[in-house]
Formats: sequence, structure tokens, C-alpha cells
Amino acid sequence: MTSEALWALGRGNGVVALAFLTLSVALGITTRSGRPMWALPRFAVSDVHRFVALAATLLVALHMALLFLDPYAKLELVDFVVPFLGAYRPLWQGLGTVAVDVLAVVVVTGLLRTHLGPRVFRVVHWATYALWPIATAHALGNGTDTGRIWFLAFAGCCALLVTVVLVWRIRADFSEYADA
Repeated sequence: MTSEALWALGRGNGVVALAFLTLSVALGITTRSGRPMWALPRFAVSDVHRFVALAATLLVALHMALLFLDPYAKLELVDFVVPFLGAYRPLWQGLGTVAVDVLAVVVVTGLLRTHLGPRVFRVVHWATYALWPIATAHALGNGTDTGRIWFLAFAGCCALLVTVVLVWRIRADFSEYADA
């Protein structure tokens, strides 16, 4: 495979990973709201959230692997664990590394959910409220399509979706606050 193909696949996969990560965060917020969901029962929305989160995680891993194999990106193994050491746009690449580190912690606690208990799981899961904007900042700062209208519109739609769902969740009539 040529390096141009690896670069294009890595870039495109990063965009798709951001889309799935955005959907995962939006569905997670929606599921946690305790309100009825469209035509689906809450458990179904929760199942879709888990599937989309798994897909997002796999897409992030594929994004990393493709760019690791790409000779242009010049990533080293340490770049996947230790942030801000990369040769190309170290701040923005470092934010991607931070997002991956947080994602790894969320995935591990998700897998160990039954052993850790709901409180630990929930506290760690709140890290996704930081993970999503960090990953989005990585995409906006490190992505080679940042200056293109389609990508800015895409990122704007992602931000709008998460903002709308978050505002909907923190409204005063949110079910967790109803008994307070």
C-alpha cells in the first residue's frame, strides 16, 4: 500500500471515528437522562450506545494503526501513550494521545464494570465529558482537512449535536433532579 493511501485511510478513518465518538457521547447523555427515547425503550438506546462506543474505539485503534504504518506520519509507539512528544504538531497530536489514554481508561472500567461497581464506573465514565472535546480539538488542530468547509461543517454538526443533547439533559425537569 502506498503512503498516500495509508495517509488518506488514516485521515478518513479519523473523521469516521470522530463521528462515532460523537454519536456515542450523545447516546450516552441521552440514555442517562432517564427520559423516554423516541420510539426506542431506554435499554435499546443503551445497547446502541454500547455498540457505537465499541465501534468508535475500534475506529480510533484503526486510525492509530494506519497512521503508525504510514511513513509520512512518522509516529512512534511512545506517541500513543505519552502525549506531546510527537514530531508533527506536538500539541495537537498530544491531545489525540490524551484522548486515547482517557478512552483506554473508560474502556477498561467498562469491561470491569461488574467488578468495580456502578459508582466507580460512573465516576470514570464522566471522563468522556473531557474525552470528546479533547478528541475534537485534536481533529481540528491536527487534521489536514481543517481548512476545508466540509470538515468545518462536519465538526460544527458534531459540536451542535453534543451541545443540544447536553442542554436537553441539564434542563431543570431532568428526571434525576425531579425528586430533589
